[in-house]
Amino acid sequence: MSKILNFLVVNILLVFEQYNYFELNKEQEDIKRAAREFAESEIPKFAKSCDENEEFPWELWKKVCKNGFVGVFIDEKYGGAGYGYFENALIWEEFHRVDPGCGFATLGTTIGAETLQLNGTEEQKESYLVPLPKGEAIMAIMITEPHAGSDVAGIKTTAVKEGGYWVINGTKTFSTNGSIADYAIVLCRTEDEGERHRRFSTIIVDLKSEGITRTKLRGKIGMRASDTAEIHFDNVHVPGENLMGVRGKGFYHIMDFFNRSRTWVAAQAVGAAQGALELAVSYAKERRVFGEPLSRFQAIQFKVAEIATKIEAARCLTYKAASAIDKGKIIPELSAMAKWYAARVAVEVVDECLQMHGGYGYFSDYDISRFYRDVKVLEIYEGTKEIEKWLIGRRILGVKR
Repeated sequence: MSKILNFLVVNILLVFEQYNYFELNKEQEDIKRAAREFAESEIPKFAKSCDENEEFPWELWKKVCKNGFVGVFIDEKYGGAGYGYFENALIWEEFHRVDPGCGFATLGTTIGAETLQLNGTEEQKESYLVPLPKGEAIMAIMITEPHAGSDVAGIKTTAVKEGGYWVINGTKTFSTNGSIADYAIVLCRTEDEGERHRRFSTIIVDLKSEGITRTKLRGKIGMRASDTAEIHFDNVHVPGENLMGVRGKGFYHIMDFFNRSRTWVAAQAVGAAQGALELAVSYAKERRVFGEPLSRFQAIQFKVAEIATKIEAARCLTYKAASAIDKGKIIPELSAMAKWYAARVAVEVVDECLQMHGGYGYFSDYDISRFYRDVKVLEIYEGTKEIEKWLIGRRILGVKR
């Protein structure tokens, strides 16, 4: 009997070792620790004021860049740290654990670099990637329009080739960094005919070009430190060489972006959920009800157990999706699973953590109220939760149309 038991124990351990994909190596542990220490030290100085005033944290962004946390997935030859999306996820998780708004505002200044690094020319990469980690430029990617969100192929913004220039007309909205970015990748309709998803191209636009009007959008309920804007293009002339990637394949270049960006959205969600849990645990230990600490009640203990388990499951899925990309495995449904599930967990967890704060959680004096407003958008941008489930289901079922 003891031999059989030993055999089972050994084999169970081997199974766990086989599936232990996410044990951090020394360098990854150092990255995670450094991100946590920086976030805890610096972000609280800006979080509340930037949220209240809807202001981008310029001073904090410069510090984040100086400490090497921005665009770590960018290749070293283009000024980045040369790490993968896994290490990138570790940093996003730790920053959002402290404050989702400032976390997104500072780390999201490279948005669009994911597809530029894949599809841009060497000249484009050197011109537009190199300044980002240094804090010398901010980037945006402009896809959504007033009447085209989830239906990416439904956009109306056009780019017509006239001589050596692309002439762009149209409007983009809900663009992250839209009013503060130096340049952006803009998805445009460049073909009048052909297969629906092959009528688009991606063009890099200097946002100081004549004919561009940028309007900062105010009144968001959350992520208020992050800039969001509407951009109008009126006969904007862009040099022909600013075409990014292959003409007519812009839709697919955007999908390249989503397959990667959804891992950092998932990391945002995991970090925010973890931060909310830590706020709730701290409150539960201090708050006394019926003469006892709140943490002594079984209802709270069960709630914390469920929350912690959900977060760990979301973390594992997020790490797996990011790790797969670093191994060259582009699995759209896996990135979508991580983004959808982690965002769902974040919304549920933050709601429960605010509930544990009782009435106090409903006031801005408590950070949990800011988390509550911030996390909802994680189920909306980079693909709504409905789009993520639609994508996952179609991929698994093999449905083409």
